[in-house]
Amino acid sequence: MTALTRPTHGRMIGGVCAGLARRFGTSATTMRVIFLVSCLLPGPQFLLYIALWLLMPSEDKARTAW
Repeated sequence: MTALTRPTHGRMIGGVCAGLARRFGTSATTMRVIFLVSCLLPGPQFLLYIALWLLMPSEDKARTAW
């Protein structure tokens, strides 16, 4: 597994789904479909997405931190 970062390439909105897909070894499309289907259920999915967008470091910022 790789570090949990938002990639600089392959983003749709914030790169959260692409980063999670890379971390768990799935495709970004699969992760996006899972997110969209989960939005049909009640819960704070959009708030979680925004929180991850703010908390997950961008890939280029994570490289400079090391």
